[in-house]
Amino acid sequence: MVDRKTNRVITLEEYIIQAQNKFPGATGELSQLLRDIGLAAKIISREVNKAGITNILGEDGSTNVHGESVKKLDLFADRQLISALNRSEITCMVISEENDGIVELDNDGGKYIVYLDPLDGSSNIDVNVSIGSIFSIYMRKKPGSDELSEDDALQPGVKQVAAGYVLYGSSTLMAYTTGLGVSLFTLDPSIGEFILSDTDVKIPDHGTIYSVNEGSYHSWDKGLKQYVKYCQVEDPATKRPYKARYIGSMVADVHRTLITGGIFIYPNSSQYPNGKLRLMYECNPLSFLIEQAGGMAIDCEGRIMEINPESIHQRTPIFIGSKQNVLKVKEFLDEYAPESINS
Repeated sequence: MVDRKTNRVITLEEYIIQAQNKFPGATGELSQLLRDIGLAAKIISREVNKAGITNILGEDGSTNVHGESVKKLDLFADRQLISALNRSEITCMVISEENDGIVELDNDGGKYIVYLDPLDGSSNIDVNVSIGSIFSIYMRKKPGSDELSEDDALQPGVKQVAAGYVLYGSSTLMAYTTGLGVSLFTLDPSIGEFILSDTDVKIPDHGTIYSVNEGSYHSWDKGLKQYVKYCQVEDPATKRPYKARYIGSMVADVHRTLITGGIFIYPNSSQYPNGKLRLMYECNPLSFLIEQAGGMAIDCEGRIMEINPESIHQRTPIFIGSKQNVLKVKEFLDEYAPESINS
């Protein structure tokens, strides 16, 4: 995006500083933290783009805390993000999908806690499909204390001070919010900078795409089954049938939903009765972004960001996207709530 006054592009760093200057007394620490994440994202993007020729594709041979196979790029992204956050001494701890417990950083007195999904959609790495990084930032409960524990990190999503994602696809995009709308940046590889491409991004109030893994249809609750049937029935008045699109990388699916509208669903099922996606570093940050863009995000009952977490790796079902689409699926979930999975 070009600054009309100066007729030049605006970089991520310039935009963050300009936003910071709107708040008298701002210390700039959160701005520095966002710039650190931006730097790590550039390094990850570089490695993703040349992964096929640097022997960084494939599995590492280990499994993470969730029992999932770890890709080499998973570990690379995890190291880069944690290293970037550690250098600025603003963050006291990190919680990552790739680590069992909290990761204490060098500055015990840091005021921020960061949740990370270093490389979402990593099962797609080896087939060159879009993947991404997700981050969620909280203030610690007891600033200044040298004692760190999981309790400091267990806060509902409404307490987030910033959140965002980086999408590594045909271009590398970064979206973030600090609670004042959603801004979108595109990495220009020729100058190595994220360039502002859109401000105050808004999701359409209604969309014609539904995104869910229909291969798991028979393990769903009846309400979701009925909703998907509703999406497939022709009705010109509501622009149905809807189009089915599913990438298998939450960042990519949610980014498409943000831009074009519709709904992304990862439900509870007979195999995953509490859902599969993680509340704190997948669902909360993306819910914050979608809400800031005018959309909605719920579990089977209520707002994702109002869930009080019980563990740092807690799972949840999620229905996220355009407001009218989410309200419609909620109607079906409520109507068939008493009926069990596989009924």
